[in-house]
Parts: sequence; structure tokens; C-alpha cells
Amino acid sequence: MSDGPTGTTASDTYALLPADRSPDALEQELLATWRAEGLFDRSFDAAPGQSRFVFFEGPPTANGRPGIHHVFARTVKDLVCRHRAMKGAHVTRKAGWDTHGLPVEIEVEKSLGISGKRDIERIGVAEFNRLSRESVFRYRGDWERLSERIAFWLDYERPYVTYSHEYVESVWWALKTLHERQLLVQGHKILPYCPRCETALSSHEVAQGYKDVEDPSTYVALDLVDPASSIRRRILVWTTTPWTLVSNAALAVSPTLTYAEVQKKSGAQFTLVLAESRLAGVLGADWSDRWDVVARHTGAELAGLSYVRPLDWVAYPEGTTHEVIVAEDFVSADDGSGVVHMAPAFGADDYAAGQRHGLAFVQPVDARGRFPEGMPVVGGRFVKDADPLIVEELRRRDVLWKDGRLVHAYPHCWRCSTPLLYYARGSWFVRTTALKADMLARNAAVRWQPAEVGAGRFGQWLENNVDWAISRDRFWGTPLPVWVNDADPTEIEVIGSYAELAAKVGHPLPADFDPHKPHVDAYTWPAPSGTGTMRRVPEVIDTWFDSGSMPFAQWHYPFAPDSREKVAAHFPADYIAEGVDQTRGWFYSLLAIATGLGDALPNNAAGTAAPYRAVIVNDLVLDANGQKMSKSRGNTVDPWRVIGAHGVDAVRLFLVSTSQVWIPRRFDEEVIRETAGRFLVTLRNTYSGIFAQYANFGWRPSALDPAPADRPALDRWILSRLAAVEAEADRLLEAYEPTLAARVVMEFVDEDVSKWYVRLSRARFYEVDGDDARAAFATLHEVLTVACRLLAPFAPFVTDWMHRQLVGSSVHTAAYVRADVAPRDMELEGAMAAVRTLAGLGRAAREEAGIRVRQPIATLVGVVPRAVEDGVAALAPLLQGELNVKRVVFASSADDLVTLSAKANFRTLGKKFGKATPQAAAMVQSLDAATLGAFERGEPVTITVDDLSRTLDADDVVITRAAAGDYVVAGDGVYLAAVDPVLTDALRREGMARELVSRLQRMRKEAGFAVSDRIRVRIGGAPSIVEAARGHEEWIAGEVLATSYEVSDAAVPPGAVAPVDLDGVTAWMTIDRDTP
Repeated sequence: MSDGPTGTTASDTYALLPADRSPDALEQELLATWRAEGLFDRSFDAAPGQSRFVFFEGPPTANGRPGIHHVFARTVKDLVCRHRAMKGAHVTRKAGWDTHGLPVEIEVEKSLGISGKRDIERIGVAEFNRLSRESVFRYRGDWERLSERIAFWLDYERPYVTYSHEYVESVWWALKTLHERQLLVQGHKILPYCPRCETALSSHEVAQGYKDVEDPSTYVALDLVDPASSIRRRILVWTTTPWTLVSNAALAVSPTLTYAEVQKKSGAQFTLVLAESRLAGVLGADWSDRWDVVARHTGAELAGLSYVRPLDWVAYPEGTTHEVIVAEDFVSADDGSGVVHMAPAFGADDYAAGQRHGLAFVQPVDARGRFPEGMPVVGGRFVKDADPLIVEELRRRDVLWKDGRLVHAYPHCWRCSTPLLYYARGSWFVRTTALKADMLARNAAVRWQPAEVGAGRFGQWLENNVDWAISRDRFWGTPLPVWVNDADPTEIEVIGSYAELAAKVGHPLPADFDPHKPHVDAYTWPAPSGTGTMRRVPEVIDTWFDSGSMPFAQWHYPFAPDSREKVAAHFPADYIAEGVDQTRGWFYSLLAIATGLGDALPNNAAGTAAPYRAVIVNDLVLDANGQKMSKSRGNTVDPWRVIGAHGVDAVRLFLVSTSQVWIPRRFDEEVIRETAGRFLVTLRNTYSGIFAQYANFGWRPSALDPAPADRPALDRWILSRLAAVEAEADRLLEAYEPTLAARVVMEFVDEDVSKWYVRLSRARFYEVDGDDARAAFATLHEVLTVACRLLAPFAPFVTDWMHRQLVGSSVHTAAYVRADVAPRDMELEGAMAAVRTLAGLGRAAREEAGIRVRQPIATLVGVVPRAVEDGVAALAPLLQGELNVKRVVFASSADDLVTLSAKANFRTLGKKFGKATPQAAAMVQSLDAATLGAFERGEPVTITVDDLSRTLDADDVVITRAAAGDYVVAGDGVYLAAVDPVLTDALRREGMARELVSRLQRMRKEAGFAVSDRIRVRIGGAPSIVEAARGHEEWIAGEVLATSYEVSDAAVPPGAVAPVDLDGVTAWMTIDRDTP
């Protein structure tokens, strides 16, 4: 501490951040400041000539409270937008609300204590939709408060709302445009269907709801109809849905597979047909001990045979084909028996095969997934509940071969978690299959992070995409604007605007016009054909079509007067970010709609990266044990509690920096404390404990500060490193690599600034007037200012607080990178890196020698690469201070300091020398030190055994070092540090003096003294203590700011003063504040 801070008395120029002030309190104070300043509001309007960066907000549904995973997703969104705003762009950050669909309906049902469409219809569609409209913003306040609290800046004053009349009209326009392009069509297909919600789902909705469930694994043996056979013949069929056997119409086999017909060696007199490759899987590994193969057939040969269906509760329609074996290419022998039960009413493959072969269509299940009341055994039951009853009936009828259980992924409704069924239903489709090539081309132009999601998960989804079923048999949603002639369903009109609807009905729409059900259904008109009335179809559309229309619907395109200009300025988005589940949701609907609309939207040419140019995909937030969070498990995390405990900055840093955002992360509060929390403490301490505390004694930026080029090497080095980190963090954020950007800056602050620059410069801050002190303060001031800007996207609160203290303005209005940055000093950076390597090796050598850190040593000998030797030599004083060594010298090589020996790696050598490996190993172990040194430097070393020559690789040899002479050595490749472990009496006394200073400094802190307080000191104890205290009196007194310094010969402390142990030696000491 030398003479302590000198110059002016302490001031409040730079406010200190007390350690006991909670992050939550600091952040709440800043929120109030931001509100008072209107800090975010200033960014709403673009300045003339300002570049634009467009962000699309994926609209949440506000009828549920946000969770910790929303904090994660919104942090990822905000940090990129914040970075681009600091780069000078005007960032579009328009909020949005997804207000239609099943999530809303289900919440209203729960609030009313009802369930299902029939209960809704009893209440009335008008009343139900009124309640739905009211419920959509039940938790809007929670979302907006959390967004503000986590510094997710979003324009909530002017959001887009998907139920608004303007938004709905734009969606109608999009649907009419698709219809005009023959992309909106009606069809009849097997669709995933939720029996609880009583509506079909799209393929991308299905992909979001898979769950692992246990289902039946049932094999039935059905009789083949073969009057010519003298023995009973049976064919084995496998199913995981026994309930569909009620509708069995056919069996399918692969035309190319070989099927074995087997008969038991003894016992039952029948044969059994199944795929030959499945014999062991079905009959057991020892099947051949009990069964004989009596015939083999191809699938094509089995096609056309008849069989007896397992259940005969439903009559087949007249004129249809049934109970017949058909050949189909989709059949495989990967599992089951290689024979597939066909129910055309309940499977896409089955339905298509039924169309090809004219198979009977048997559909006895109602819209709620229940069998008819009058059906035997299972009447009135939900189909999945009927499975065990059907299995027992199969057993009674002697067709059950075996029954087990199978755990597999099965689709569930992503909104209500009901198991889905596959029904043949009529629906309206967007023909996305016709857009496949263009969607793939557009996707290829998008910058995905990670890239494998775009090429893999999403790209493969596009490769296999099916037409998008967009109609829903529900109530609260955008009505499908399709009117059909009630006398001729082939006569169709699609309405694309309210003006068009008014023209059709022949009068203006009322002022209170509502485009939702049931109001819109009252609008009818005579069919243009002259017969019948045009009536709207009853369906609403998939809510994903709503959210996917936001790029244009948020501006009421194409109806609002300035909507074309606004869409042109904000389309496509530069950036979007959502969870990985949105590859089947919003990412897909945005792309499909934009591709379908094509040139009806500006900037939307085929093959362009539209509707978005860059995407960051975040993965799940798991609990501390790696389990998915859910209310049922009781492991969800309340974001408000976590924020109150740790602060937003720590939570954001933890979520972004612990692993790449597209990797699932465990949410562990202990890890928050140990990683982000500890880093923020380091940042605070660097500012408050070093810079502000000592700068307040009189330093302020001024012309008296030496120019950077005139500052010591340590200052010039940290400024060069700052320039490198500034450029790298900016590059990584431009490349949508937030995790790597955060780590680069955090490592710089922790390793370069705190653990190296500040530690080596600490004594320089105890003065405020000299050139060296002013250089140190000016350097640290610049480092902290720029570090705050680099960290602002990740930790927006503490960085803003510090930046305001450092330069008087908000960090969020500062430039992310400086306009004028001095070139990096690569030579100095290389030399300092070598010094730090030597310092680490020197510490390791001291530890091996058992010499404590505060004990000075006489000499360190260093070996570094020749290219940096001169630069390292110039920095030798830093090594002396860091390693507490009196003298640093450099050797050209380690030859005189260490001996090298080699040990062979038999495993890797064996691949090169085979049987000659023992001789090769002996040669490796006999290599001399010079050869081993050359090998370490990367020079090739070749050995020859019996005319077989091979060049050694690094894995072939393990090189060990032993110190030569008394020095203790530590090395790393070409670097080496050797310390002299011999301690003279003078060195020992100096080491004891340093221990005394350390203990006195601790006593000052524990007593609560200010850093500038002067004290009175008394020291006594063993003779070695007294000798050291007297021999270094002036230095000790200066370090601890002692105005009175007394050394006593008394070995026993006076009064109640407790003795202390200093490295095995007893001492005692007292301190008092010296008051003038």
C-alpha cells in the first residue's frame, strides 16, 4: 500500500457499489431511472438515414403465466437486438399477442368447469367467444412486467393482436390469395384428430406432442380361407391399436419379402404364416427346436388370399372388397410379423391402400372417439379404453396369439394432452407440397444457429412435408373465409376483405361488425349460379396460420394506407429466435405462408431468405437433475423468485454463457452463484474495490493523463487485449454466437483484467498524481467503460449503472465498438502471453519446492521461444513482482536445467511396428535429451527396426523431465521455469515481513478501517518475528499506513491480545486508528 492514497480527500465522484446491496435493489432502481428517462421509448422512431434491423417477435399466448424458459428465450431475443441498436441500427421490436385457438378455449372451459364441444354449444358460441376474448389477456400484465424486469425491450404500446379485426382481415386476404393460386383446396384425407377437442390437427402440430406411452403389443392369428387344405392355416398379424381391429378390412404384406409357413413339431395341428426374418423375434430364438418350415411364399404369392376377420361387429358396406390380403410396398419386417392389419378409416397408408384396392371403409367411432352404445363388449367406450376388453374378446374367440406391452412415442394433442386418433376427414389444406422446392431454397438461404437445425431437423421436415390441414372444427379463431353454395357444394367463393363481404351481401357492414363466429356466419347471399345460398363453412383456421401471417398482418396489409411501405421496410426479418419446438410451429408457418404468397408480398422473390434471414434456436431449460420441467413433476421454477434472489444480470449471463443456447441446460441456482454470480462480483470489485475507491482521492480523466503510447507496457498490453476482445465480441454477435461472445468478454474481465492487470497494477492505484498512477487510472477507466458496453447485451443493469458512473450516460445509448481504436500490439501480446505462461510454471515450481507465495526467492531461470525472448526480457520486472523473486534470468535452452527421458507408448507403436514393437520401444527409451528436445519442438524423429522405418508421432512418446542440480523445474513444451529453492536468512526475514504485512492488512479490514486511515502498530513475538519486524520497519509501516510503529521484545502478548501463528512461528500484534 506504500504511502496510501494521496492527493485530495475522498469524494463521491465515482459512487461505490456496496457489497451488501442486492442485485435486485440495484436493478429496481435502474428500472425506475429508465422509465423516468423514457430510455426505450427514444428508440421507437428511426432517425433520417439510420440503418434498420428488423426483429419479429413470436407472439405468446397471454392466458398463462410466463416461466423461466420464457426468460431464457427472451434473453436470447433481446441481446441480439440490443447489440444491433448499440451498433447504430433502428431495431424494430414490435410486441405481439397470439389470441386465438385451443389454448384459449381450454382455459375458458376450465374456468367454466366444462369440457368439450357439447358443453360449449350449450352455453352458446357467442357467449363462449365473448369469454374467450376477455380471457386472452388475463396474464398480459404478468408478461409485460416480466419483460420489463428482465430488460426485454419490446414495444407493448403498439402490439399486433391476432384477434383484432384488422389482423383477421389481412389473414383473409392471404387465404384468398392462396386460393387464387390454387394453393387453398378442400380434400378428404386421414388426419390426426383430437377426440377431446373434436378437431383435426396439422402435421407440424402433431410433431410437438409426442409422448412415450405404454400401449398393447398384440398378435392375432387369423384363419386363412383355403378349402383345399387339409390342415388349418393361420396368418399372424401384429397391432398396437387393438381397437382398430373392429374396422379391419384387409391384411397387407410386402410383395418382395419371404414369408415362412411353419408348423409345430408336435401338438397343435395348424400352420402359421409370418415373415421369415421375424421368426426368431416372434417365436423365440429357439424357434427351430419347436417348429418346422413347411413352405415359403413371397408376399406377391400371398396376395389375393382370403381370411376371416377377428371381429364381426360391423357390417361391411355392399360392393366393397374385404377380408383379403393385398401387397403393399410400405410393409416391412422391421418389427411385428411382417403382416399389417388394414383399417382404411384409421390410417393414412391404410386409407391410400383402400382407395387403390376398393377396400371396405368401416368407421363406427364418433367424433369423441367412442364406439356406438349398441356395439357388443365395447359400446359407449373411448377407443383407447376399449383395448383391454377387445384383447379379452380376441382370447375368447381363440384368435389371440400373444399380448404384451410396448413403450413407444405416440402423438398427443399438444394443447390438451389427449392421445390423437387418425380419422378420415374432410378438411381445407394449403398445398405446401407444391411449394416444397421453393421452401427448401428459401431455407438454404437462411443463417441458422445452429446450422444443423436448418439443414437437419427443419430441412428434413421440409423434405417430408405434407399438405397443411388448416381448418379446425372449433369456435374461437379466425373464421375460414370460405362460402359454399348450400345447394351445390362445388360452388365456392373465398372472401378476401370486409369490403368484398359488404359487396356480396349488398350493404355496408355495421359499425360493430365482428368477423368471429357466430356473427360472421349470419352473412349470406344468393349463389351466383342462381340456385342456392352462399353460406360460410363452419370451420376456423389453425392458429399457427394466424401467427405465421404476422409479417404483413401486423401492418394491416394490404389495406392500411401505408401498409405496403411498412411491409417493404420490415420484410423479411433480419432476425428471429424461438425454441427448438418451433421448427414444427412458427418457423414453419412463417416460411410456408411467405412462400405461398410469393410476389403478393414485397421483397419476397422465390429462393430469397424470406421471411427471415437469421434464426437462433434455443433448447429446453431443464431442472437441476436434467428433468424436463412440468407442473405435474413439481419442478417448475418461479422466475420472480429467482430474479429476486440473484438478479436479472446473473440469470441472463448464466442462461447464455453456461453452454451454447441451442443445447439443453440444467437450471441450477448453485451454478448461477458459482458462475455468473461470481463473475459479477469480480466485475463489481474491480470497479468499486479498485478503481472507484482510489480514483475518488483525486483522479479524473484529464489532459494530464499520459497518452496510451507513453504508458507502461502493462497498460499498453491490456489496451491491446481490449481491442482484440472488442472486435471478437462484436464479430461473434454479428455471427449470432451469443454464448461465445459472452465467454470472450467474461474471460477477459476475469483473467486479463482482474487476475493479471489489476493484480500487477494494484500498488499503482495508491497514488493519484504521478504519471504512472494517472496512466493506470486512465487505462482501467477505459477498460471498464468498454467492458460495460461489451457486456451490456448480456447484463444490461449493472453495466448501465457502472457506465453512468464512469462517463455519465447510459450504456444502452453508447456505441458497442469504439470508432477509433489503436492497432493491436501483437508483439507485446505475444510477449505477455509468454510471461503469463512462465508465471504459471513458476508458481508450480514454487509449490513443488514447498515455498509459500509470500516468501521471496533468489532466482528464476526462464526458457521461452526465441521469437519472444527479447519481449519477455523487457517484461521481467512483472515476473519478479508476480513470483516474488529477486532476479529473473533467461537461458537459451533447458539443457543445463533439466534432463529429459522418454517412455514408449506400446499401444500406438504397435500399430506401426507390429511384432517389432518391443525393439522399437527400446529405441524410443534410449533417445538422448537433444533428440527429445528437438522432438518437443516439432522436429521429425524417425526410428528404424529391421529395415522398417517410421516417423514418431506425439502419442508414441511420453517425455518426462527431472531437474538437474538444486533447481526445481516446471515445464510446458518449449517453456520452462526453474526456481532456486535455497533460502538465505535475509530472504527468510523478508518473507516473515511480508507475512506480518498480510496479517496487519487483514486486521485493518476486520476492524472496519477505511483504506486511507492511519494506524498505530505494536508487534512482538519470537526472535525471528522481532528481527524481521525491525529489519523491515520502514517498509512494513509504509505498507500498512502506520504513523506509530513499535516492536517489542516480549515474546508473550500483553493483556488479552491473542497470539497468532505465522508459518509455525508465534507472533502478536495490535493496531489502533491514529486520530489527529
